[in-house]
Amino acid sequence: MTVGIVGLGLIGGSFAKAYKEAGHRVLAWNRSRSVLDFALMAGDADAALTEENLSDCDLVLLCVYPQAAIDWLTAMAPHVGKKPVVIDCCGTKRVVCAACFALAEQYGFTYLGGHPMAGTHNSGLKYARANLYHGAPMVIVPPVFDDIELLDRVKTLLAPAGFGRFSVTTAEKHDAMIAFTSQMAHVVSNAYVKSPTASSHKGFSAGSYKDLTRVAWLNAPMWAELFMENKDYLLEELNILIDNLTAYKEALENDDQAELTRLLEDGKRRKEEVDGR
Repeated sequence: MTVGIVGLGLIGGSFAKAYKEAGHRVLAWNRSRSVLDFALMAGDADAALTEENLSDCDLVLLCVYPQAAIDWLTAMAPHVGKKPVVIDCCGTKRVVCAACFALAEQYGFTYLGGHPMAGTHNSGLKYARANLYHGAPMVIVPPVFDDIELLDRVKTLLAPAGFGRFSVTTAEKHDAMIAFTSQMAHVVSNAYVKSPTASSHKGFSAGSYKDLTRVAWLNAPMWAELFMENKDYLLEELNILIDNLTAYKEALENDDQAELTRLLEDGKRRKEEVDGR
């Protein structure tokens, strides 16, 4: 097949490598021409993705920030045609899906929201790898939920990436869930490592510190855009966390070991309920 990749960062670059490794033709676009030229030279892409060859694609993956995805598709929508399936790979879905579903309806092409649940704290093409998505979940936001033929087609188109499972949901449910599973983890990690004690932790830390601070090393402009687009759900989760932290703080301040024990046991029990032992 012929696949168009918009954005050659970690996400788009990994898709490009995966499809090339599987023997498919990759057309690519990147805001920085130097990155695109490097991808062409390295064999991660076959040619530039343009207005002229966009309609030749079987699949087009938008692997840029949400507003950039909207801007690119708005400019290129008249050239998409009937053949390609367009899927965005942005970290939030409500804003991008609302804009892109409207464009798809206006110009008569097929679009779905998507979110590959994989990545690292590193960004950029140099960290991309063909197996990034192997076994990972892929979330799909379709225009309608009863088009089994379309969903099967999407799974076939995405097969070279090697996803382990597909989840189908709405943009609203996606954003509510991702506020808890991803965005909250990045906020907490980023705030936690700001303690003055962090500068002298070496020799006193093991797995807990490493696990909790891994995603503090983030792409700040990208995550700030995602947080702002999803601030209603993220604020809701932050308020719940602040309330829970306040309860621990008050137990310590009041020398209430019994209450502190209860809170800790409650958290342990909740972990067992949601994730098993």
